[in-house]
Amino acid sequence: MRDALRLGAFLVRLGPLALSLRRDRMRWLRWGGPVPRTAAFHNARALRIVRELAALGPTFVKLAQIFSTRADLVAEPYLSALGTLTDRVPPVAWHKLRAVLATAWGVDPDTIVENLDPAPLAAGSLGQVHRARFNGREVVVKILRPGVDELVARDVRVAKRIVDWVYARFPHHHVLGFRVVLEEFGVHVREEMDFVREGAQCARMKARFSDEPRLRIPLVYGELTRREVLVMEYLEGTRIDALDERIAQGTVSSRVLVETLIECYARMMLRDGVFHADPHPGNLLVDDAGRIILLDFGMVIDVDVRTRKILFDTIVAAIRRNPSATADGFFALGMVAPGTPHATMTELVSVLLEIAYSESAMVERTRQIAERVMRELFAWPIVLPGELVYFARTAALIEGVGSRYDPDFNAIRVASPVVLRLRGELLSALIGDTGANNPLVRLAATLGAVAGGAAALFDTARTKWLGEATGQLGKWRDALLSPAPVSSSTPDVPSPSLDQIPDKSGRTRPAVTSGIERGREDYTSPDITHIKQLS
Repeated sequence: MRDALRLGAFLVRLGPLALSLRRDRMRWLRWGGPVPRTAAFHNARALRIVRELAALGPTFVKLAQIFSTRADLVAEPYLSALGTLTDRVPPVAWHKLRAVLATAWGVDPDTIVENLDPAPLAAGSLGQVHRARFNGREVVVKILRPGVDELVARDVRVAKRIVDWVYARFPHHHVLGFRVVLEEFGVHVREEMDFVREGAQCARMKARFSDEPRLRIPLVYGELTRREVLVMEYLEGTRIDALDERIAQGTVSSRVLVETLIECYARMMLRDGVFHADPHPGNLLVDDAGRIILLDFGMVIDVDVRTRKILFDTIVAAIRRNPSATADGFFALGMVAPGTPHATMTELVSVLLEIAYSESAMVERTRQIAERVMRELFAWPIVLPGELVYFARTAALIEGVGSRYDPDFNAIRVASPVVLRLRGELLSALIGDTGANNPLVRLAATLGAVAGGAAALFDTARTKWLGEATGQLGKWRDALLSPAPVSSSTPDVPSPSLDQIPDKSGRTRPAVTSGIERGREDYTSPDITHIKQLS
């Protein structure tokens, strides 16, 4: 009965909009030509869709955040409109949340923590955060919204039925893409509402990045954490999308921030196979020392070693500007709709690489190509499977942060030297060997060292003889073109046990180190394509 009532609410709010979208192609729904629409009409309808999704509650707020990064599924101006829907909702009355705390802890909350503030620090779609003190330290207490787990489960169930009904009648790759997103979201949103799991994932990530001074992850107070309650240390900072004044003053470098983000997420995705899958500006702060603070570990994705290897190969192919090999990676990752010719994907990749490697002197031309791709990407046969949905969110975040502070920002140009600098560390995680004993890798390292030495000599001559004006040009050249030195692997930091964290099938799984080892055993292919690509 509740499913039926919820379905009725969907149809009342979204049904008229669905019919309107259908008439964009067929005036009479089943026949007739398209109804002419103006840009003003599309903008107004996009805003109405956002209002209706927000009214439907937390499930659709979070889904909208995911779809706001999916230009392959959502066309403009709807894509931009979804991006305005933030994970902020009216707060739950304090007496209801206090009751959740009392039930979870089994005692009066005031006997556990001090100065528990009834005013929320943040009110999200799934949980609400309040400040307090514990053992003399500033902490935050995150409390699950009462009844939200049942509501989300029902919404996902009903939404899947609607999409399945549509796909049975309109078997298009866009509809299939919506179904993939729903399936993956349904799995991970349940995990996100288990705060014991979130606390363990936060501790796990903190241990893995204990040697990274540019990144801060809060300490979890496990003795106070329950399924509905999470207690962590309070870390203060500025949202990563609100740094304009500090960047203008020169106290924060936007390029360093982006490089740090790329390096940390590359290590998560490719080295550890475990990454923070809910990256948005509200979860990324910058403290007074310029360090990035990473928050909210409710959505953490495990990536098997095979997927990581293919992803690494694809990234290296893109760095080498090889559209055919990059397209091969898209196919291997399951990103291409069935029946799509390889030549079609190679054409798309060629255009994307053309954008990525256009010179800054050709910014206007680059923007024109980018606009063309954004217009056409909706029609390309791309379907992001499983965890790649969340990879796309991470890429969109990095692109958004970079372009906010630098209108000429180019993600691949910034990411390429970072990935190459990490190649030894990543190869060690993916195949159990840095590649130092392989002649191809030794040759690549030697050539890199020679090129680096030549660049250093040139830089010395430039500094001595060419003066300040040429010095500025040299800095630009160094930032974009100079090769990065080969770095050695960083030692693994033991991760806390996650034996009590269930996987998608409900089984418990071991900690990340043994998971990587198991992935190595599963990977038996003898080829060393990725090593050849590096050379």
